[in-house]
Amino acid sequence: MLKRGAGKFRRYTGYLFDLDGTLIDTAPDLTFALNHALAEFGLKSVELAVARNWVGQGARRALERALAHQGAPADALDAMLESFLDCYRNHIAVESAPYADVEETLAALAGRGAKLAVVTNKRGEFTHKLLAEIGFADHFDAVVAGDTTPRLKPAPDPALTACEALGLGADEVLFVGDSLADVGCARAVGCAVACVAYGYRQGVAAADLGADAVIETFRDLL
Repeated sequence: MLKRGAGKFRRYTGYLFDLDGTLIDTAPDLTFALNHALAEFGLKSVELAVARNWVGQGARRALERALAHQGAPADALDAMLESFLDCYRNHIAVESAPYADVEETLAALAGRGAKLAVVTNKRGEFTHKLLAEIGFADHFDAVVAGDTTPRLKPAPDPALTACEALGLGADEVLFVGDSLADVGCARAVGCAVACVAYGYRQGVAAADLGADAVIETFRDLL
């Protein structure tokens, strides 16, 4: 379990952060790209509130859920995926934005000497582009993207790679995420894990993700 200190949590030497749904609310731009792909193939658009339940597990999975929702066949899925990615590439940070208190908290953690890393299943191309356009490119000591390691979260590879890049052991870092994949990855390497109360959980309650703690706001990390 997470150890209590002067603040709500022990001050770890390093922090590993999931990206989509944890640091940045990317659902609006992902939904825009999803609707672009659907429209290109003559299908109805979906509301952001609905799409929020589909994003967070990759573009292909979001498209599969959108097609199932409309009772449409998935025979054009590969072509739709390319349409989605082409649109998202040029519309990656139009409406996406950091969640409340994220930037201030990252600055405070770095200011006290903590090492920070992003650990995401998002492709490297999109990860680095998003971080740059949001203005977060210089906030992290390491970035582990979906094509950095052979296996994605919940496999341990991404977190292990991040720890190695930071020069820290698993017992020195806190993994902060929003999903079962994040919790599984943290558990696989033996580091503590906290989940945000918001994020993209595909219908699983935050309290049921199996994390050591649920944080209501990023400032809880301080």
